[in-house]
Amino acid sequence: MPGWERRSFPAPEGSRATIVYGDLGQIAFAPRDLAAFNAAGPVLHDSAQRSADLGGYVHVLGLGGSTLHYVGEAHRLHPDAFRLHSLTGQGANWPISYATLEPYYALAETRIGVAGRGIGAGARWRSTPFPQSPHPQSPAAKLLGQAAARLGWNWEDNPRAALSEPRYSGAGTQGRPACNYCGHCARGCPLGDKGSTDVTFLRDAAQTGRLEIVTGATVTRLYRRASGGIAALDYHHAGEIHRQETPLLFLCAGAVQTPRLLLASRDAEEPDGIANSAHQVGKNFMETLGYTVSGLVPGLQLSQRGLPADAACWEFNAPASLDGLAGGFRLHSSVQETGLNGPIRHASRLITGHGAALKARIRESFGSAVSVSATGEVIPDARSQITVSETRRDRFGVPLPVINSVLTDHSLALLHQMAAAARRLLREAGSPREIEQFSSYDSFTATHVHGTCRMGNDPATSVTNGWGQSHDHPNLYIADASLFPSTGGGEGPALTISALALRAADKALAE
Repeated sequence: MPGWERRSFPAPEGSRATIVYGDLGQIAFAPRDLAAFNAAGPVLHDSAQRSADLGGYVHVLGLGGSTLHYVGEAHRLHPDAFRLHSLTGQGANWPISYATLEPYYALAETRIGVAGRGIGAGARWRSTPFPQSPHPQSPAAKLLGQAAARLGWNWEDNPRAALSEPRYSGAGTQGRPACNYCGHCARGCPLGDKGSTDVTFLRDAAQTGRLEIVTGATVTRLYRRASGGIAALDYHHAGEIHRQETPLLFLCAGAVQTPRLLLASRDAEEPDGIANSAHQVGKNFMETLGYTVSGLVPGLQLSQRGLPADAACWEFNAPASLDGLAGGFRLHSSVQETGLNGPIRHASRLITGHGAALKARIRESFGSAVSVSATGEVIPDARSQITVSETRRDRFGVPLPVINSVLTDHSLALLHQMAAAARRLLREAGSPREIEQFSSYDSFTATHVHGTCRMGNDPATSVTNGWGQSHDHPNLYIADASLFPSTGGGEGPALTISALALRAADKALAE
């Protein structure tokens, strides 16, 4: 699609890992139903195979990881998400509860600097108020909020890891100004007000004088002690291989690279890889189930301004909130996220024409675009997993990860519900028609991935215990979204990852 190849985030060499895509599932094309289109026509032509051409696994290799790229949503999971299987009979329960994690949610919010509204409101009860006051809503979000109110749906300020007030002292906030609403949250945040890991947790740790950071290094292998723990790891740096012994290892490489490293560290003594005695490493992969629709609202101005993903609807978020479906979803305003805050993408995706007539249409319509995005629950499926390639390796000789991710009947049914709700909200906001849509239906494009090293109480069906501690190797902790037994009904995973990591650190320090 013209203009789609314009990336929002700088991608210098080495900032993306090479990924192999395996089974992404079969589809039956229905161009005006769920398949991607815009003003120029269908985005992907008829195919029986889902594609990763429009994005694939979107991640960042760098100091701060994918928090450099993330928009900055700071969500707590719905309390019922921790009991998905008990409530619905599908998916899996977490070995911990919302109440167990709540103090660490509060701590993470303070360290990062999260802006939001309210205390004790809704299902996500709070022991402390948000550290920062909420951000003002953008013109598009305000319009969608009015439409949601007419539909009887809730519409709330979206908790954001971006400072609404400058803070130059205190935990996790040294040298961070307030947000200037440039809209570049997903482009690396030039000011540093967004709570990415490099300017929060890593900055705090560096100030203790007890942290050494080695950038540009690639870990290639883990080694097991005869007694069962992790003894050492190999990493490549500056053209040399280094062996680092360790009494304690935290593995935080994400739901794709964490299982890859564990599986690639196999040898004669561990033929199935590290931490994989139950053959669960790489299993239960869950992608981001997403849908986005956009249109033009006559009379709306300056919709390109404001903070991305600044307001959301949680009406359909809780497990079993939809008849016949186990998982839920949330809606949010997404003009900036979809890249429609600039005239080039606006022109190439939402309007047609050329020459003077095209310029006139741009002047007339730019700033009137509205986008509604929906993010939904994915239930684990045996076909969806991370494996390692038998034939392809990276430049260090490590087998490449293979993503297999298949849409289930539940995912397809939920996608239809997500699309119907998003279209209804867009129409209620005043858009006479849908000009663009794209979704997980025909394209695997995941910014959030989960599972693959599930935490649980039963070593036969999980990789770690409720602390993220390996069942097989007591000195190995995992602290990323690979631990998630469920995705939640559309919540961003970053805050939960931080809360789990803080809790795991307490456990490791206590021992």
